[in-house]
Amino acid sequence: MEPGRLLQASLTLLVLVTSSYGGQVMSRPSLKMDQALLTFHNQLTQEVLVFYTSDYCYKCVYQHLATVKPSNNNASVLISTKFTLTVHVELQTRYATVCRWSQTYGEGGRYSVWIQMSDALSNPSCTHTVDERPNNAHLPLLAVALTLALIAVLSVVAPYIYRRRCAAKCIKTICCHGPQDSVGNDGAHACEVAKPKPTRLQSLDTFRGFALTVMVFVNYGGGGYWFFQHAPWNGLTVADLVMPWFVFIIGTSVVLAFNSMRKKGVSRLQLLRKVTWRTVVLLMLGFCFLNYSPRDGPLSWSWLRIPGVLQRLGFTYFVLSLLQTFWGQKEIPLRVYHWWNPVQDVVIYWPQWLFIILLETLWLCLTFLMPVPNCPTGYLGAGGIGDNGLYPNCTGGAAGYIDRWMFGDNMYRYPTCKEMYHTTQPFDPEGLLGTINSIVMGFLGMQAGKIILFCKGKNVHILCRFLAWAVLLGISAAILSKCTRDGGFIPVNKNLWSLSYVTCVGCFSFLLLGGMYFVIDIKGWWGGQPFIYPGMNSIFVYVGHSLLGFYFPFSWEMHFQESHWEWLFQSLWGTALWVLIAYFLYRKKFFLKI
Repeated sequence: MEPGRLLQASLTLLVLVTSSYGGQVMSRPSLKMDQALLTFHNQLTQEVLVFYTSDYCYKCVYQHLATVKPSNNNASVLISTKFTLTVHVELQTRYATVCRWSQTYGEGGRYSVWIQMSDALSNPSCTHTVDERPNNAHLPLLAVALTLALIAVLSVVAPYIYRRRCAAKCIKTICCHGPQDSVGNDGAHACEVAKPKPTRLQSLDTFRGFALTVMVFVNYGGGGYWFFQHAPWNGLTVADLVMPWFVFIIGTSVVLAFNSMRKKGVSRLQLLRKVTWRTVVLLMLGFCFLNYSPRDGPLSWSWLRIPGVLQRLGFTYFVLSLLQTFWGQKEIPLRVYHWWNPVQDVVIYWPQWLFIILLETLWLCLTFLMPVPNCPTGYLGAGGIGDNGLYPNCTGGAAGYIDRWMFGDNMYRYPTCKEMYHTTQPFDPEGLLGTINSIVMGFLGMQAGKIILFCKGKNVHILCRFLAWAVLLGISAAILSKCTRDGGFIPVNKNLWSLSYVTCVGCFSFLLLGGMYFVIDIKGWWGGQPFIYPGMNSIFVYVGHSLLGFYFPFSWEMHFQESHWEWLFQSLWGTALWVLIAYFLYRKKFFLKI
């Protein structure tokens, strides 16, 4: 796709307006996914103006939707069904409000609003009717959920049935041929032999693979559902959980891997060489391969993006590794009683904690105290038409200002707030200021790794500590955000990687890793399939799905765009292919390491 077409698609407005006059309704338009048709019938003798705003858009200025001429004329508009809309109708001559309402419209529905004089009163009023009932936009999700549940049940039942048949065959062989014949009998070898318990932490690979699978699904469109896409600004969706999960896993892996290398006698210099090499490879992969595609046309430095996902992950890994190399290579102390024993996994690493506290203090000072030209100090909004349109060029506050000063045009130009908030300033979600809290998120993952090492063999203690950290982080997130989307001290915001966002997702990370650790590594109820396969080949799957995602068989040009069915199938198909590829690589014992 050419850059111009990609830009045009990215800047598609929330509401597409078409109108007809002269008493004739516009020809019946075809509705696409997440669209409904709203027709205004004006039976007054004055022209009316219609405005709208999305309830997800915080304090946004009303936008013009339609102008309806008087005397039984009408105007039809295509509206978005993603979020609740507030519609405002007023007279053009006197600018007097006729009516105002908020409603979530259904996909594929056709609605009418009759603007007329009330029989009982002399004031005009609005009457709503449903001309055609909407589709059930969530029916494809329900069908997929039931299908996946059936597959999960079969995957659990099938091995059980196989083991029963195998056991029956063994018993029959022993009973019929006696013990002397059963030793060399091939049927006996078919019986399942207890395998030694793996030393590798399978729950960590499964967690990584689960996050990666969700990421592939989200990057392939997530079926077109808004909650599988990043939030426009404040708030949290499924897509917003994935990257901090990865960062959390990086922190946990650093602690466990460095502890293993320390036991093998790897020197500090060797560790630094390995860390530096991995960081450079991640940075170059992100900058040279993922920030640019041949589909974008001839490479030009004028628009090439410098920040990126792998760049953020690589730099975070580098800082966390340095922390662990210089201040984390400690022997686990003997079980001697001290008053600080319950928190010894924190106390003995006090230099690391001091560094993280200073780093977070820097983020808070820059975010809330740094002056930004023509913007209020401490601004965290999206700018554009938000906040009553007072700060249109202040997108991201200090974070956006620093990135625009550092990178100029070499940053992300299509932020998630652009469509809803009508912003004009570029904003990069992988910018410099957010990297600070990315390091904090990874440090929480390091804490999870320390808990696993300190409480090795004491699974109840590990789970209790995971739960305690989840509760602490959850309470912190609730206080910072005031349990609201936009009204908190520090709203939950993935674009800014706000402190409340880190504590909120950190809470989920401890809960999810703890749950998987209990089910997989403690009880052995689940082997982590199928997520463990991409989890053990994460770099290959991530880079591969990014480079090849726009090509067949991972995607194709869709022809049924009136609902989510085809897009959801395509998203699941592309995701399943990469899980299958990871499985085959696992069978071939091929694991891409850097």
